[in-house]
Amino acid sequence: MDDQPPGPPRLPSRQDEPDAEGAPPRGTPPGTPAEARSGRRSVLWLLLVLLVVAGLVAWVVMRAGHQAPTGRFQSSGPIPVGTALVTKGDMPVVLSALGTVTPLATVTVKTQINGQLTQIGFQEGQMVNKGDFLAQIDPRPYQVLLEQAEGQLAKDEALLKNAEIDLARYRTLVAQNSVARQTADTQAALVQQDRGTVQADQAQIDTQKLNLVYCHIVAPTAGRVGLRQVDAGNYVQPSDAGGIVVITQVQPISVIFTLPEDNLPAVQRRLNAGAKLAATAFDRTGDTRLDSGTLETIDNQIDPSTGTIKLRAVFGNKEQVLFPNQFVNVRLLVDTLRDASIVPTAAIQNGAPGTFVYVVKPDATVAAQPVTLGPSDSEHVAITKGLQPGERVVIDGADRLKDGAKVRLAEAAAPGAAPPGPAKSPQGGQGGSSQSVKGGKGGQGGGQGGGQGRQRSSQ
Repeated sequence: MDDQPPGPPRLPSRQDEPDAEGAPPRGTPPGTPAEARSGRRSVLWLLLVLLVVAGLVAWVVMRAGHQAPTGRFQSSGPIPVGTALVTKGDMPVVLSALGTVTPLATVTVKTQINGQLTQIGFQEGQMVNKGDFLAQIDPRPYQVLLEQAEGQLAKDEALLKNAEIDLARYRTLVAQNSVARQTADTQAALVQQDRGTVQADQAQIDTQKLNLVYCHIVAPTAGRVGLRQVDAGNYVQPSDAGGIVVITQVQPISVIFTLPEDNLPAVQRRLNAGAKLAATAFDRTGDTRLDSGTLETIDNQIDPSTGTIKLRAVFGNKEQVLFPNQFVNVRLLVDTLRDASIVPTAAIQNGAPGTFVYVVKPDATVAAQPVTLGPSDSEHVAITKGLQPGERVVIDGADRLKDGAKVRLAEAAAPGAAPPGPAKSPQGGQGGSSQSVKGGKGGQGGGQGGGQGRQRSSQ
């Protein structure tokens, strides 16, 4: 046994090989030094990541602490603002509505007899007066009928005269008892019959004369002539739907518009007091004034489907700028608020306190003052409660202010700048800017457009 040669050396098994770099072999029991080194390495990496994150957080916090304060309500000094004084004046109460130009009279000129149209006596678009010649129908057939009726009348008048002579004779003979009374009575009835025939003949003559008048067609009303519907040479008759021409009265002319039923009491109260309410018509954009007039009448019922009522205003239309069926904006001056506190619309702010303005105090600070709005136009608004004439309000730079903020008046930095003047009192919609405010709403938001946004509120 001892003399046997030694065998080949034993190769290491897979259990003795390490599984990965730095890991102990699979057959190595736990708790060896290699596993302890791997755990310590993981802990070190985790601590390093935590230190980096903590350093970044500290850097951000320190940078924010040293940054200069910024924001809407933060400033290193007084905030420059534009201001205006609260003035005392008259503010019109104006109702705005969309209306349609409607003629007071629209006439379709038709022939009243049959015949050939021989002449046209107008130019398309011409202004005509009542009684002006428009067209001529051939009168010859009706002239012949007139002469025939006159001949028949002459014949029947001769028969009537003869019957009257015979009646006189019969009455004489009856008085002498020469003929029976019945004969005289029959002759008297014949006389009455002939008289009726003569009257019918006279009516025929009058009819033919009237037809001759109808052959000469004249304007039934004054107005503008439209496009002709038929040319000379055509045979016309009363049943023609289009007629010969349409005449539209344009001077004066009316505008029919609607208002909400809530506005009716104020308008009706003014009309019952005998007031003439001024109305002004503007174009569709509301910028160009077209004409001025007065309110004529109110419809007799409210439309239940829309809750509105129709009104008619009449305009002189001397320059003929109002055309039938034209859409216009109507501004009705209902009343005028006298001696009201008036400020520019740019001063109005909306926020947590509701509707307010910034009032500049004598110590160069501002205070948010709640106000109640009244009527307004495109540039000014009446304040019914909250302000007194002579106070100064902010109209520019209000988006950077808060209650109690220090301000610097922009006029002091620019002496050449003229402060806004007091509001003028438009009369009857003159100037084309009057609007009504309902419910005290209007103005601008606290932080929109540097406090300069303007809003019209119309009924």
